[in-house]
Amino acid sequence: MINELDFRIAEETDLDQIVQMLADDVLGSQRERYEQPLPVSYIEAFQAISSDPNNELVVACIGEDVVGVLQITFTPYLTYQGGWRATIEGVRTVTSMRGKGLGTELFKWAIERAKKRGCHLVQLTTDKKRPDALRFYERIGFKATHEGMKMKL
Repeated sequence: MINELDFRIAEETDLDQIVQMLADDVLGSQRERYEQPLPVSYIEAFQAISSDPNNELVVACIGEDVVGVLQITFTPYLTYQGGWRATIEGVRTVTSMRGKGLGTELFKWAIERAKKRGCHLVQLTTDKKRPDALRFYERIGFKATHEGMKMKL
């Protein structure tokens, strides 16, 4: 099945499947609202992402089915001599595809996309309550070189 994957920029019609994936885990079920109709906040966020040339919401599809999603944000920095970074967030796969290599393929695609955009670095954060995700990121080559911090507003 993995060899049938197609990656593309998400469309608004994909939102239902995307939000369903975001809500389908222990942490996501506490912070997302998958209901019909979808809360307008998801539509507004999608429109903001879609209109920003430095943000891409990407879906992985098998046929018509959206089976994975991630957001990649391209940010210019003054550090590294004015270099660009790619931040990958909001990575999810459908439950039925977990453990089958889909996450690895999503990241391969995103890393290649970052290279094409001229980024010198790819970064991400992961919740400390996701030890499986942390092991996955380390296995595909990410290193925990910094301590990240967040402040909820």
